[in-house]
Amino acid sequence: MHPVLELISERLAARSVPGRRTDGRRLALAVEGGSSRGTYSSGMVLALDELGVTLAFDAVYGSSAGALNAAWLLCGRSQTGVRTWWNPVVMRRIINPLHTLRGRAVIDLEYLVHQVYSVLEPMDFPAILANPVSFHPLATDADTGESTDLHPFITDVAGIKTALAASSCMPVLAGPPIAMGGRRFVDAGIAEPLPFRTALAQGATDVLVLRTRRVDEPPLPTPRMRDVVVPRFLRRHAPGTVEAWRAQYRRHLEDEWMIEQDPRLTGIRPPAGAPDVAVLERDPEVLRQAVELGRDAMYEALELLRKAS
Repeated sequence: MHPVLELISERLAARSVPGRRTDGRRLALAVEGGSSRGTYSSGMVLALDELGVTLAFDAVYGSSAGALNAAWLLCGRSQTGVRTWWNPVVMRRIINPLHTLRGRAVIDLEYLVHQVYSVLEPMDFPAILANPVSFHPLATDADTGESTDLHPFITDVAGIKTALAASSCMPVLAGPPIAMGGRRFVDAGIAEPLPFRTALAQGATDVLVLRTRRVDEPPLPTPRMRDVVVPRFLRRHAPGTVEAWRAQYRRHLEDEWMIEQDPRLTGIRPPAGAPDVAVLERDPEVLRQAVELGRDAMYEALELLRKAS
């Protein structure tokens, strides 16, 4: 196994927990998002939860939908979280292009965080605060374009909800930036779609990266239409992020190279031939299949752990 997976196996065997490690290493989980593509990393998180792997990590980092999946893992309710993906009523309300006819954003983050995650399929927010594995949702600073760890701003349940919305605030689709801690934030995917760089900068010695792009799906330049519309929106609402947006393709290529070459990193990806999941995908069957394929990919990667469980 890769050294990162070996470390997970060793920690599970030793039943080590955060704050009482003896191996001198800091293991982070980094969860990629991508709106509806987050179904793949949601399935992977579900497998980690089912296998009881959560306490093997010291910190969990998430970008956009990856932050949502990370929160479900840390609250111990991943099975509840994945159900929201293929609930047609919920998804039609969260993602609805017709919202624009009423002057609203296509993606309704207010409904997602304050209704779905608080009432319909409740997330155990206090459990996240109490978890010894620290939670690090990322977002992009609207005025500097820098990737920002929102962990220091989270002190209560309301802070978690705001951080989840800020991390997922996709330009154009989810409306204007979200304020937190005296600053304004937009989607983490602009500056750090694969949230392992912040983990390494904060001292992680090993990082397991949960991917939402297939093994046969290379990074592609931003489509021309999006590369015109999104910067126009950003110049008005989040001017500091325009250069970060322009640099996305180069950053994707660098990230791919780092995951392949850096021994501190290893990634789990959906298999070749898995369905394309559009950013605004709402088809329940496609979303359910993506969750299941993500779960299977994680089980396959941690086969030894499954046999021992």
